[in-house]
Amino acid sequence: MIIAETDRLVISEFTIADAPFYLELVNTPHWIKYIGDRNIKTIEQAENALKNNNIKSYNDNGYGFYKLLLKSENLKPVGTCGLVKRESLDDIDIGFAMLPEYERKGLGYESAAKIIELAKQQFKIKRIVAITLPSNKGSIALLEKLGLNYEKTVIPFDDDEELLLFAKNL
Repeated sequence: MIIAETDRLVISEFTIADAPFYLELVNTPHWIKYIGDRNIKTIEQAENALKNNNIKSYNDNGYGFYKLLLKSENLKPVGTCGLVKRESLDDIDIGFAMLPEYERKGLGYESAAKIIELAKQQFKIKRIVAITLPSNKGSIALLEKLGLNYEKTVIPFDDDEELLLFAKNL
């Protein structure tokens, strides 16, 4: 189901049929370095991750992470952007990731700006946050460009890794 469009992208819900793309995306070097290895190594594991995370979030929350399809390349899937409610955070978290060949082309900003607009207007979210590694300079720059401001350091997961938390009131 199409959620929104931007100048260059169609933003759509993931389906189980997207497992091959999802498998590729979660195993890219920057995903593993900055988001973490999800130990998804087969199509079946990718299908289960989509079903138990992305698709479950659409049903439970009305939003989730979406597939980004590039209009100029026949709607080729090139990344993801969306919203997630994490138990370890008080507010809704925005996140994004691109295939390596589509990084640094403005697609992260374009998709995240549209997702923030949807968060406010369609999902009636009052505040969003984002978490990132201190070493992820690209993500930090993008969050700041989107109008999120650094608030504090958090340890949201069991790995004891400190992450920077950025936030924006909508």
